Amino acid sequence: MLAFVLEGKTAGLSREHPEPVAPDGFVSVRMRTAGVCNTDLELVRGYMGFGGVLGHEFVGEALEGKFSGRRVVGGINFGCGTCSTCIAGMARHCPERTVLGILGADGVLAEQFVIPERNLLVVPDSVSDAMAAFTEPVAAACEIIDQLPSDFPRGRALVLGDGKLGPLIAQVLAANGFDVALVGRHTDTLRWIRDNGVTLGTTIPADTVYDLVVDATGSSEGLEAAIAATRPRGVLVLKTTVAGAHKVHLAPLVINEIMVIGSRCGRFAPALELLADGRVNVRPLVAAEYALDAVEEGFAYAGTRGVRKVLVRND
Repeated sequence: MLAFVLEGKTAGLSREHPEPVAPDGFVSVRMRTAGVCNTDLELVRGYMGFGGVLGHEFVGEALEGKFSGRRVVGGINFGCGTCSTCIAGMARHCPERTVLGILGADGVLAEQFVIPERNLLVVPDSVSDAMAAFTEPVAAACEIIDQLPSDFPRGRALVLGDGKLGPLIAQVLAANGFDVALVGRHTDTLRWIRDNGVTLGTTIPADTVYDLVVDATGSSEGLEAAIAATRPRGVLVLKTTVAGAHKVHLAPLVINEIMVIGSRCGRFAPALELLADGRVNVRPLVAAEYALDAVEEGFAYAGTRGVRKVLVRND
C-alpha cells in the first residue's frame, strides 16, 4: 500500500508498504483525509526520534468493528488501559503509551492504519472530511480550557503564532468568552477570523500584558516574548513543540509568579461540537490539498513559511 514513511531524517513515499494488522482491541481504518501539522515537520528534523509512517490528524472510514462503514476520528494516544493513569482517564499520559505517527505507532499518511477502537468517535454528517481532519488540532486547542483553573477570569488573552495552530486556539478561546488578540507575521490573510471575535496584529502592543498568553509560534524564540506579555499571576500556556532547545531567561516567571502550563492533546468531543456549530471556522486555513500519491510534494509545501494547513486525500 501507499505510505509516507520517515527513516532517520528522510521522509518519502513507499508504494509497497505492508498493510497493518490490527491487534486485539484495534481496528483497521481507511484514511480519507489527513492533515500535515508542525509536529510532523519537526519529526523529520529529529523531534522524538520517531521512525515509521507519519501523520496523526485524520478522518477515516472504519473497516471493521462497531463503527464499520462510518466516518471516524480518533484520539492519538494509545494507553495500556490497565495502569492507574489510564484508569484515571488520562491515557494520553500513560507511561507505556504509544502515539499515532509520533511515538512507537505508525501514523495515518497511508491508505490504511490501525487504532484502538476505544479511541474512535463518529463524525457528524454536517462536518465535512476537510473540516473533520482538523479535529485533533482543535481538540488540542480545547485542552487549554480544560487545563485552566475553574475560577480563571475570561479576560484578555494573547495567542502568539498565526501558523497552523494559533488561529484554531484563538477561535476556541473566543468561543469560551475571552477577549482574544492573535499576533503573527501573516495575519493579513486571516481577516476573516475577526468575524469569530479575534483581533489581529503583527506586534504585541507596547506595555501591554494579558491574563492568558499562549505560545503557538512553533519556534524557540516565541517563549521569551510570551513570558514578557503575561501579567503578574497570569497564565502562560506552551503549545510549541520543536526539535531545538529553548534558551530563555526564566527569572520573570518567578518574579511575576506566572503559572506555566504545558499543553498537548485534548478531548475530541468538544472539538467536533465547535466544528459542527461553526464557532471554529477551518475552511480558510486550508492552503492546498494533495492526493496521497503526491504526499511528498504536499509535505514540502506544508513546510513553506506562511503556509497553514495542507491536507492529503486518499481518494
